[in-house]
Amino acid sequence: MNFLLSRLASVLFVAFSVATLVFALMYLAGGDPVDYMLGEFAKAADRDALRARLGLDLPWYQQYLNFLRGVVVLDFGESFHYRKPVVTLIAQRLPATVELAVAGLLVAILIAVPLGTLAAIRRDTALDRGAMFFSLLGVSIPNFWLGPLLVLVFSLGLGWFPVSGRHGFASLVLPAITLGTALAAILSRMVRSSLLEVLNEDYIRVARAKGLHPFTVVTKHAMRNALLPVLTLLGLQLGALLGGAVITETVFSWPGIGKLTVDAILSRDYPVVQACVLLISITYVVVNLLTDLVYAWVDPRIRVGGR
Repeated sequence: MNFLLSRLASVLFVAFSVATLVFALMYLAGGDPVDYMLGEFAKAADRDALRARLGLDLPWYQQYLNFLRGVVVLDFGESFHYRKPVVTLIAQRLPATVELAVAGLLVAILIAVPLGTLAAIRRDTALDRGAMFFSLLGVSIPNFWLGPLLVLVFSLGLGWFPVSGRHGFASLVLPAITLGTALAAILSRMVRSSLLEVLNEDYIRVARAKGLHPFTVVTKHAMRNALLPVLTLLGLQLGALLGGAVITETVFSWPGIGKLTVDAILSRDYPVVQACVLLISITYVVVNLLTDLVYAWVDPRIRVGGR
């Protein structure tokens, strides 16, 4: 119970800190949304009236209190650009981001777990060196380069997949590969190193001495313990995928939270930017919390250390 309460307290503290930081950055940022909405040549009376309607004429501390009050009741006001409630916009875009993040995570798992396992079993062979080369390559290639390359080859060149948008399974393939490649590279190295460490344990030698099939030794005995660190990494990376798909969504015009955030920044839509950044941060923290709880459930020693 103490472990859970300490983690919940840290989540609340981070949420408050992020909300304060988001408001401060938006307040100090240059540019006036009224200029964007009405144009630079609008009459002063019209500008003052719009600023009063949006609450931008209030002192900064009053705006800050209003913002915190809205965060508590999940009311971020109305979008300057879309003229819709911010919560409605996020509710419309969130499923697309979750879909892309889960697809990217599945791509990473399907690539990394078999590749890392084979690299560990065939240590210091050509297969191991090839897997580590893929890992280095995957980490080194940025999403903003890999995404257009995949579009150029598989969409414009071969015509297999749509160029952009969200129009069924085919349009999900290239963004998921783009998002999952870097994670697969990191995950494969983690699977390899963790499995190599477990394969040197005494109980694995005993299992081999009993004449068990190598496949059984790896899948039934070694993999269960080797995946504990991988589980932690997966949880952290899922939070990163949910919040860090900004570049991928922008490249493929994927209608998710990342694309909404970029559009809101370009249009100085402060309520949307504040809500999206806060959502991304809280999502990352909550996923991290859930990962800690699952890890503590799997390994009770974590709970003892967290008291």
